[in-house]
Formats: sequence, structure tokens, C-alpha cells
Amino acid sequence: MMIGHYYSKYAIRWTSAPMMWMGVASSLLAIVPGHPVRAFTTRPPTRIHSFQRNQQQQPLQEYRHGSIERSVPPFLATPTGRSFSLTSSLQSSSEETTTTMSKIQVISKISVTANNGSLLRIRHLAESTQTEMTFCLFLPSSHKTLLRSSKSTSKKSQTMPALFWLSGLTCDDTNFSMKAAGAFGAAEREGIALVLPDTSPRGDNVPDDETNAYDLGLGAGFYVDATEAPWSQHYQMHQYVTQELPALVLHHYGVGDIKSISGHSMGGHGALTVAFRDPEAWTSVSAFAPICNPTQSPWGKKAFQAYLGSVEAGNEHDASYLLQTRGATWNDDKKHHPFDDILIDQGLDDEFLASGQLLPEALEEAAQKVGQKLTLRRHKGFDHSYYFISAFIDDHISFHAKRLKKAEGDKRASLAAAASLSASPGSSSSSRQSETAGKPIVCNAMVARAPKEPLVLERITVDPPKAGEVRVKVIANALCHTDIYTLDGYDPEGLFPCILGHEAGCIVESVGEGVTSVQPGDHVIPCYTPQCCEPSCIFCQSPKTNLCPAIRSTQGQGVMPDGTKRFHDKDGNDIYHFMGCSTMSEYTVLAEISCAKIAKEAPLEKVCLFGCGVSTGLGAVWNTCKVETDSSVAVFGLGAVGLSVIQGAKMAGATKIIAVDINPDKFKSAIQLGATDCVDSSQLDIAVQQHIAGQLTPWGVDYSFDCTGNVNVMRAALECAHRGWGTSCVIGVAASGHEITTRPFQLVTGRVWKGTAFGGFKSRTDVPKLVDRMMSGELPIDHYITDTFDGVDKTNEAIAALHGGKCLRAVVQY
Repeated sequence: MMIGHYYSKYAIRWTSAPMMWMGVASSLLAIVPGHPVRAFTTRPPTRIHSFQRNQQQQPLQEYRHGSIERSVPPFLATPTGRSFSLTSSLQSSSEETTTTMSKIQVISKISVTANNGSLLRIRHLAESTQTEMTFCLFLPSSHKTLLRSSKSTSKKSQTMPALFWLSGLTCDDTNFSMKAAGAFGAAEREGIALVLPDTSPRGDNVPDDETNAYDLGLGAGFYVDATEAPWSQHYQMHQYVTQELPALVLHHYGVGDIKSISGHSMGGHGALTVAFRDPEAWTSVSAFAPICNPTQSPWGKKAFQAYLGSVEAGNEHDASYLLQTRGATWNDDKKHHPFDDILIDQGLDDEFLASGQLLPEALEEAAQKVGQKLTLRRHKGFDHSYYFISAFIDDHISFHAKRLKKAEGDKRASLAAAASLSASPGSSSSSRQSETAGKPIVCNAMVARAPKEPLVLERITVDPPKAGEVRVKVIANALCHTDIYTLDGYDPEGLFPCILGHEAGCIVESVGEGVTSVQPGDHVIPCYTPQCCEPSCIFCQSPKTNLCPAIRSTQGQGVMPDGTKRFHDKDGNDIYHFMGCSTMSEYTVLAEISCAKIAKEAPLEKVCLFGCGVSTGLGAVWNTCKVETDSSVAVFGLGAVGLSVIQGAKMAGATKIIAVDINPDKFKSAIQLGATDCVDSSQLDIAVQQHIAGQLTPWGVDYSFDCTGNVNVMRAALECAHRGWGTSCVIGVAASGHEITTRPFQLVTGRVWKGTAFGGFKSRTDVPKLVDRMMSGELPIDHYITDTFDGVDKTNEAIAALHGGKCLRAVVQY
């Protein structure tokens, strides 16, 4: 590789001659302690040719920041490879978006995570700075789901939370991208965007410090709006970071409606002051080695004097001053502090700590005075560099993600509750509930009139819930192959006409007599495997199973526990229930013991997946088979269930995971989730079980899972299990009348054949825990949602997508 490093005032060039680049890169990163440098990666390196003040030799590819020329790696240059000037026209853009708001140019776009999270470098004409500005934007792979949803639905208000990162002195918009190791993986895991602005305006007409000092001018905008000449025309960084850039990324990419902020050094100062000046606009704030009291810091005094005309004018940009003065009012009128905590990390070997530039003790004292919780972590052995940031960036992203998700969930819950209850302006919650509670509701539903026929959109009547029942508004429904299995006539318990659907996220509209575990407004996931929790139920009380039989007989008959139905068509004829759920209707009625109450902040259009397939796959690994660390696993069938088995096995510590399917297009997703080997069984000249137990492993795998419902595959899965102790788990549901076979010798020689329903999870107890793990970032599920649709009437389109072979889960939002 070739590495090029530079500061705002310096450049490093490479020429040819062999060398070990990593050692050189490490030494260069420490040339000036405390000042981050930028690393560019291109071709295999050679040796350092020169280290020069400014540039005396023309780089192969360059761009200008004021009067300074700098080398650019190919992926940050124009897509065509041409050089450009920041004051040039935008007409050469390869990807442009024009709106009434702004014109942006995507300079480059690359994948930076295993799941194809993208890093974009974007420039645009900024009104605040009156220059072209460049910023980087990381979009996790889940952003693609949001885009698909926005395009295919009318829910244009869907946005992704974002963390804004402000860099320090001498940096530009690329430093964080290059050197904050692990940041993109953490943001991918948490499902949040990262917005990475430049540290100052740049361009031929943008003034720089006359002495070319690193701490004033280019790369040192201090996130203030300058009022003094010559800076005031362009150095409007506070307005740019707090107003123009957030509006831009929200408008063009749907990110940052809910946002947090962090930064390093000068950027840490910027993050703290931006948040303290407008705490309602930012969900959370953190910083690495921030300049905490800049009116008492040499850096801050110099900047405020130049940009604002006096050091005293910098009080409104001094985090310690702001916290002590404005923070004192945050508890007025019994309001809580807008920030439940502020996270600061400081290295104790930071030379700028010792020289009095950072002054964290001033911020600590201010926080104590106003009662603001401040977590100030001091770390021995760490300096001011990006190594320090890399060591703890995961903590900061997790810190913000937790708060962003809660804020997002609170907003979502409020909007969903209002929509679900059809609130009229000014009406109270209790009055809204009384409008429909105890009364029939007429709504849209997709009715399965007969097997092998398209669903029919009908207006149906949904009766009020009876004793022990709950009526819910369905917010989102995910299609499962079990629905299609029944619609295609393969289900021996299939009854028609019926309302299918069993993988949904809902809000309780009203409850029947005796219901105590949920109330109107609660968010629930319907569960086809109920949990009565009665002391007399030996199944609920046993840790060995989740198969509560309390309503099994009536559920199989397509009726509610009292033997009657709650659905009627326009002619008054009854419609059968399905799996105790029937969520392909805007409203449905459930048994209380089938309702898993979940956190209201959880996005229902995502967590609906825990109603069946994803939970089943995860639970087969964790509960039914209890896969151990260092185990070997084979997974047959790479739909959503099979992929969730792979994800669960990876999380359990399996070290060899063999993915088997006859569609190689599915292997990419399998590998991203943890598969180590992929097998297209249709291309083998021997039986797949012989290939696995003989070629890929000496004796077979410790655990195998069938996720196909094909009885021949079930046999293959068993027979590739390890001699002496291998366990094979049947997850897929076979068609009516099919039987499984194998030679008894396979069992005599130690193999175990078992099955699972809902992954062994006890629904009302365990589903909320799965949701919490998803919300914490430990259990990502966005990758399963490949298609989204708007309106219950689009369910047939979702079925077609599921039949298309590329769809894992199609979610229909009502």
C-alpha cells in the first residue's frame, strides 16, 4: 500500500523503493504529537521521498485548499480521476442532486463495512460560508432499507438518527474516516449515520493566518461565527454545523432528524458548545480531549481575539462558561437536564493537557455546580492522537446510539399511537379510546378466500375483544413463508376464508374483561406460541419447552378461545382466524396470552420480525441446541430463518459455519452474517452430507439445522451431523403427509434428531428481551428486511416479492 500523510501546512510524498509501510505509517503518525494526521491508502509503497513545507513538487493528483496543494487518494478524488479545484464549477459531477434547497455533488462513494455500509464524500455550495464545503457521510447498510421504504411507501417522515463528529485543529472532513478505526463498524452495528464536516471553509479566496500557523485560519475555524475582518465573510462554522449541514443531510439523505454530537480537541470544544447553546436540538453530547475552557486556553484566546474581536466575546463559545450559566436554568420549572450524562475521555499523557490547553477540570467544576452528570474518564498512557480516539470510539458511538434510539422510539411511539387511535385535533387519549372501545371496527383486510388464489382486499368488521382478549391496531406485518405455505394449500389445518399473517408489530386499541398484562396504547408483538404462565400449566412452568397448550385446540380450528370468531365480511359471514394472530388486517383480536408487550421506543416495522422467523432461527441455536463456543455448524436453506441460524451461531461462538443452498446468490448474505463455508449442493457430484462429513470435516458437524421443510434435506442434515454426538434440528415445516426417514444406524451411532417451534422461546417472557437486545445494538436485524410496502392492500405485491427468490422479509406497513 501507499500511505500519504499531511498536516494543514505540510505534505508528504512517496516515490518508488520497497519498504514496510506499516512501520513508516506508525512513525509518521507521531511526527507532531497531538495533531492528527491523515492517512491515504493507494498502491504498495516504496519509500519517503521528501517532507516539505508547502509543496515544491507537483503531486500526481491534487486539490487546493487556499494556497496549499495536497495529494488526494483515488477514492477521494473525482470518480473520473480528474483533479479539481474547490472553487471550480460543479458541472463535472458524476452524481448530482438538484433541489430547491441546494445542489450537492457526490465526489466518491465506497463500501467501508462488511455489510456494505457506505462512506460518501460530498461537496456543495454553502450559503453560510459562501464557499464550497466538503463533508463525509457514513450510511449504514440499514439506510438502504429506509430508502426502499421511502420510495415504496408514503411514509416520507422516516429518517435515520445521526451522530455529527467535529474534528480538531489541522484536520479536514476525511481525518476521522481515515483514522478512527472501528467507528464505521460500530455505527453499522447501531444503525446510525455519521456526519463528518470540515473544520473550516476553504478556497482560493478564503483567508488564512498570515504566519501560516496551524491554530488559526484554514483547518482551525473553532466552530464559531466570525464577526471580525478578514474572517467574517467565510468563517461561519457555527451556523454551518448547526443549521445548514443538518438541514442538508436531512433533506437529501433522510438522516439527522434526531441527532447527537461529538468531537475531538477543537471539535470536542465545538460539540460541547453547540450542544449547550441549543440543548433541545441535540439528543446527547460527548467529546475526546476537548478544549473545555477556551477563554482560559492559549488556543481559545487566540481564536476568539481574531474571530470575535475579544476573548470575552468567546464566553458564548466556552463550554465551561455555558454549562455554569445556562445549565443552571435547565432545572427551572421542574424540568430535567436535557442531557442525562455527558461522556468525556481524556488521555493523561496528552501534552496539551499538561500545557493548559484543555482544562477539563473547569468543565468538571461547572457540572458539579449545576448538578449535571458528567462522566469524565481519565486514561493513563494515552495521548492526544487518533490512536486514543480509536481505542474508545466504540464506547462513544454506543453511548449516543442508546440515546438516539430512545429518542427515535419516543417520537415513533407518539406518532404511531396518534395514528392508530385516529385522534382528532385536541382530543385526549382517554376520549380517543372511548370512541372505539367496546364497539365494532370496520377496516381493511386481505382475505384468503380459497387456496392458491390471490388475497382479496375487503372491508371487514372486527368485533370488540371478549374476556381475556385484546384488540390491536396492526402497524406493520412481515410476510413469512408459513403464510404462503397455507395460502398454497399445503397446511393441513388451513381453513378458508381466513385472514393470514402472524409476524407483526401492533398497538393495543382496547382490552376485554380481566386483561391485566397490557392496556390501550401498549406496543405488542402477537405470538402464535402463547404463554399462559399459569402455575397449573406444566409446559409454562417447565424450562424444557415453550409449547403452552392453553389455546392450541381452538387456534388450530381458526377460532378464538371461546370457540367464536371476531371477523365478519360485508355480508355478515364469519371469517376464520389464523395461528391466533391474523395480522393481514388493519385491526385484529388476540388472546391476552399471545401478546408480548415490548418497549414503546422499538420500531414496530422492524421488531415485527421477532414474531416468527428470526426468533425461530436464533432460538434453535441458543435454546433448542445450545450451540457452544468453537462448535461446527451446518445450515441448510438460506432464507430469513437460515440466515438467523447463522447469525445466532456466530453470536454463540461457532467457528465453522457451513451454509448450504442451491441459490449461490444467497451466499453473500450468509458470509456477512458469519458463514465460513458456502456449498451449492446442486453442483456436487456426491451427496451433500458426504461432502460435509468427509471433505469439509472429518466426522461431520456438531450441529446441523434444516430450514427448508424438505424431508430429503432433513435427512441430509441429520447424516452430516458428527458421529457420536452430532445434533440435527428440524426447523422447516414439511408439507402435509410427508414423513422423514433415515437408517436407524445413524441414531445408534450417537446422532440426535430434534425439532423446534418458535426457537424454544417462551413468547411473553423472551420476545421483549430480544427486542431490548436489538435496541441495544447487540442483535441487529435490519438486514433481513429486503422489501417494504405501504398499505394492507399491497400484501399481494409483497407475496410476489417473496416468491421472487431474492426477498428475505417483505414488511407491509399499514
